[in-house]
Amino acid sequence: MCKLAVVALGGNALLRGDQAGTIDEQEQNTTDTLENLIFLLKEGYNLVITHGNGPQVGNILMRNDAGEQNYGIPQMPLDICVADSQGGIGYMIERMMLNVLKKHNISKEIVTLVTMVEVDINDTAFRNPTKRVGRTYSKKQADMLARDKGWEFREEVKVKDGWRRVVPSPQPISILNEKLVEFNAKGGSIVIASGGGGIPVYYDEHGNVRPAEAVIDKDLAGSLLAARIGADEFYILTDVPYVYINYNKPDQRAIEFLDLADTNKYLDAGMFAEGSMAPKIRACLQFIENGGEKSVITEAFKLADKKYGTKITPEYD
Repeated sequence: MCKLAVVALGGNALLRGDQAGTIDEQEQNTTDTLENLIFLLKEGYNLVITHGNGPQVGNILMRNDAGEQNYGIPQMPLDICVADSQGGIGYMIERMMLNVLKKHNISKEIVTLVTMVEVDINDTAFRNPTKRVGRTYSKKQADMLARDKGWEFREEVKVKDGWRRVVPSPQPISILNEKLVEFNAKGGSIVIASGGGGIPVYYDEHGNVRPAEAVIDKDLAGSLLAARIGADEFYILTDVPYVYINYNKPDQRAIEFLDLADTNKYLDAGMFAEGSMAPKIRACLQFIENGGEKSVITEAFKLADKKYGTKITPEYD
């Protein structure tokens, strides 16, 4: 029986920080990253791909701003912007993967699913929005938007008179089309789903699905998806080959193998920085605690070389 792996592509897998963000750059980055997934297919894995969308959805929000200010085009809400990014990025990954598969003489169906993810509208994150989205505004502009649209803003530390909108980042509860993802993936198709953490939605008092003006951590959503579809392994591709303890200190040390107990110990000791590695560690722990066999955090271009990457398992082998 084929094993099932869920692979979460980090933002750098699609767009690098030193790039302008042209489609040519994004397509080449995507192709380079997907080449590193071929070994999983050759080893007989079925595959689900999730991805980030931070830079892309930020650009969509800026186009929203420009369209409203210059042409009077009504702005679309955040859930529509996330859906737009899911469709566009999913299409790009799907097309690049078709070309990579052709190069390696592999025949696979690929499907992109625009994915809604359930959140709790009473999640405490809605009372304390922290996720920065969109462009940087001046204090005057931010105050005007806060008054006219009800948006919340936080000051940017490194930008003089710079303010950015913040939105909630609630915990994901369920993946609305998870059965469809599981059916297609275990049937041998490559499934691209839960992009950007999924589109946050909730059920109202009548049982209707409503949009939540929020964003979900992509790794937590990917971890939840992996657990709900019974995946064996969960991979997070980032820009470092290992997880480190005492990072950026004289006694910095790369960790190749971790069990559940030691991972929790290091997390509780503050070894993993919030805003960077800690959320990835929590996503991996969530997957293992929900029955997963192995989580791996590694650099995208070192995935096929098994000597790299931090492997987290329930217990040491």
